[in-house]
Amino acid sequence: MSDDAPRILVVDDDHDVALLVKTVLERRAGCIVDVAEDGRSAIERVAEVRPDVVVTDIEMPGLSGLELLAELRRTIPSVPVIVMTAHVSVEYAVSALRAQADEFLTKPLDNARLVDAVTRLVEEGRRRREESHTPETVLAIGAHPDDVELGVGGILAAHAAAGDRITILTLSRGSRGGDADSRQNESLAAAERIGARLFLKDLVDTEISGGGSTVRLIEEVVREIQPTVVYTHSHNDRHQDHRAVNEATVVATRRVGTVACYQSPSSTIDFRPTRFVRIDRFLDEKLRLLECFHSQTAANRDYLAPEFVTATARYWSRFGGGDAVEPLEVVRETAEFVGAHELTRQEN
Repeated sequence: MSDDAPRILVVDDDHDVALLVKTVLERRAGCIVDVAEDGRSAIERVAEVRPDVVVTDIEMPGLSGLELLAELRRTIPSVPVIVMTAHVSVEYAVSALRAQADEFLTKPLDNARLVDAVTRLVEEGRRRREESHTPETVLAIGAHPDDVELGVGGILAAHAAAGDRITILTLSRGSRGGDADSRQNESLAAAERIGARLFLKDLVDTEISGGGSTVRLIEEVVREIQPTVVYTHSHNDRHQDHRAVNEATVVATRRVGTVACYQSPSSTIDFRPTRFVRIDRFLDEKLRLLECFHSQTAANRDYLAPEFVTATARYWSRFGGGDAVEPLEVVRETAEFVGAHELTRQEN
């Protein structure tokens, strides 16, 4: 299936109808289709997969289709929504249109009309996102050289392609893992490759604190660049420095709207991503970023091997679709999670 395949979320408590819509859209429109059985589970799925179009029934238990539509208009106003119902009445149609539905379909569905509406609205939704996109200021924080590139190298490449401003903050020069001067030069080369600004601090490797001085260092950079998106280590990690950086970052970026945690090779099984970012078109650039860290590849760091990085990205594609994915634990987010969905749509 194409990297650009439309992603559709179908919401209906009638399993047979949901399956029919899913089958039609997969076979006749080449879509990737997710299904939710009610409005509340749909909100969770929307946050996970960020569909191009939502197709929802009106009458459902719990959260109705119109209530779901209102929530989507509040949180993700650019996503097109098709409302479908078995009740053919002016009242239903007017209610749906007042709630800003993009299309109103009646059951039993006309398959050709469904496919036409979805195809048209996929293009409309992508156009809306492109027009509404404003440059973001991205801050990626790591404990050691190559941490950021391993965790979100693909996402940062996507940000760069979208014209966003990127800053990398590395809190130590990684002297325990190799020659500090070499690692500094490698970090500079990687940052230059994606047009990122680099802040390279000199905290003691393996002795980074989660409070005090570390928080202040991060706060200084936050004040200077005013980031709108921050990526950092997960707390679910065996490495003490990684956990400390996570703790300090959460405090220092408390006023930043979007903060997410990336996976490291030392992450534990408790790493529980809630967002999956497709990096199909940026995986090669991630590999090139990692090639900058010659001293580490020479030291046989297996986790830097292209086949290991590629296999990891391929594994997470089970959840995010496509061929390659970087997973994120979301700490908090603005209404539109920049970077995780909107940027991947600009790959093409």
